Amino acid sequence: MKYPLLETIQSPADLRRLPRSELKRLAAELRDFVLQSVSQTGGHLSSNLGTVELTIALHYVFNTPHDRLVWDVGHQTYPHKILTGRRDRMPTLRQLGGMSGFPRRDESEYDTFGTAHSSTSISAALGMALASRLKGEERKAVAIIGDGAMTAGMAFEALNNAGDPHAVGAADLLVILNDNDMSISPPVGALNKYFARLMSGRFYAAAREGAKQVLKAAPPLLELARRIEEHAKGMLAPATIFEEFGFNYVGPIDGHDLDALIPTLENLRNLKGPQFLHIVTKKGYGYKLAEADPVAYHGPGKFDPQEGLKKTSGGKPTFTQVFGQWLCDMAERDERLVGITPAMREGSGMVEFEQRFPKRYFDVGIAEQHAVTFAAGLACEGLKPVVAIYSTFLQRAYDQLIHDVAIQKLPVVFALDRAGIVGADGATHMGAFDIAYLRCIPHMSVLTPADEDECRQMLYTAFRQDHPVAVRYPRGTGVGVEVRKEMVELPFGKGEVRRQGRRIAILAFGTLLYPALQAAEALDATVANMRFVKPLDTALVEELARTHDALVTVEEGCVMGGAGSAVAEALHAAGLTTPVLMLGLKDEFVEHGDPARLLALQGLDAAGIERSIRQRFGAKLQLVWPAANQ
Repeated sequence: MKYPLLETIQSPADLRRLPRSELKRLAAELRDFVLQSVSQTGGHLSSNLGTVELTIALHYVFNTPHDRLVWDVGHQTYPHKILTGRRDRMPTLRQLGGMSGFPRRDESEYDTFGTAHSSTSISAALGMALASRLKGEERKAVAIIGDGAMTAGMAFEALNNAGDPHAVGAADLLVILNDNDMSISPPVGALNKYFARLMSGRFYAAAREGAKQVLKAAPPLLELARRIEEHAKGMLAPATIFEEFGFNYVGPIDGHDLDALIPTLENLRNLKGPQFLHIVTKKGYGYKLAEADPVAYHGPGKFDPQEGLKKTSGGKPTFTQVFGQWLCDMAERDERLVGITPAMREGSGMVEFEQRFPKRYFDVGIAEQHAVTFAAGLACEGLKPVVAIYSTFLQRAYDQLIHDVAIQKLPVVFALDRAGIVGADGATHMGAFDIAYLRCIPHMSVLTPADEDECRQMLYTAFRQDHPVAVRYPRGTGVGVEVRKEMVELPFGKGEVRRQGRRIAILAFGTLLYPALQAAEALDATVANMRFVKPLDTALVEELARTHDALVTVEEGCVMGGAGSAVAEALHAAGLTTPVLMLGLKDEFVEHGDPARLLALQGLDAAGIERSIRQRFGAKLQLVWPAANQ
């Protein structure tokens, strides 16, 4: 048996029956199990290696699931899942029908709040704490926030509310800051510098060393002092910002030291009112390769733990890489360009841009709302901001998008990565809604490149405009179209016919152009690469409607309010009654799994598109296709 202690743990109740002396051995087994499991499936690694001891201590001290643990930045919860009865499901991690990589309420009673984005834990835990009080129930609520999530304004809104005795009656809430000096990218901002000062303050260091010198001749007293120290560090440092919010601050303490974590948590469990525990951990802890490069090991695919990650070269460029190269090329050409990311330097392809143009690169931390309004301020002064942001993360800044950018018609380019189906990260990261939520905003344009080269040219086209423009592109690679070095401005708001057929016209938005072309070969259908959702090429739509019996719209976004709706609106405005079949993402949250498989399940691969057209129009229009395709 490779994990003799871990395999006895089927629930936290089993964990709580262990003598404390066994917990370090359990931590070693759990850490190795996480490493071996993720190396077989892919997933988030560095963050989970860093939360092993914290997870053990929390479930050991608190009576879960009766006591509520609310995890922030859900990619740090693999140890939590393993200790709460899901160890045997780890081989299915992030696969279709398998276990989610994030907490989910419908997966386990121990997952008290679903989260994959950041900075929500304090708000949710505060709600749970007050609900318990209103219901007369004795239970603890613990928010575990980390991986840069404390940089978001929502976290401070919640702290402000939780610490106000007049507003919430000083709720019994414990907030644990898992301070690993990282988000996904290296740390940024004044708050991170504040934490560093707090941990390295001269007064605290001097007091600590002085006490050691006095007590070193009496080992029992030294050990007693060490234990007291873990509970009293806040007394040796200046008042913290968290105390100003009304919290009792304790820390910082070593988040990998169970002998410090457990007694500290036991003490805090019995205290009333808002408590704040500051722990310090290391991403990738216990696996030297991940400790040395936590960014590379943040979300690796399958790998050999003995050899580590292998560098790959060649192959088709991803859309993210196309964006990153365009950003550098455009910055060379136009000194007004500035690049902005909300803590996603690597994920958005901005590493080279930061290296080459450091003064024009701004990582604002996990603060999407600030990122958008910050871009608006830059644009007001004549600069040309490019905000690189995931489709699903821009949702957090919708108010700023409307009020601070669109109403003022400011020329901000939004490079929307991860548009459409993203795969293993599931519903929380799916870029399903951007077409619908963007196209209804006045002054906003929405561009949907079909391939890698068109992505580059559309980014350039967007940059040339004097109003806000979003360019949406998917995760991963396209069909492999060669990307031209030159940049050409495309005719704004104009699509193109890519295949001339008869009776049926397929209007494709984005990368689904290529499966649409495949389907069209079997149906002898016309195919248009629409390119623009807004402004829609209404002249092309009307022409195709007048020369065909039916139109089919295809998009990798939600059907409700999407590009198909835009086409139907245009037909209605023109008084045309040509029937329209709208194909896109169904009215459901798309689960995690292989992207190609998920696309097929949504009926958006070539076979699915062909099948839907046959089912809808074959009998009604008495269409006859070649027998080989029946």
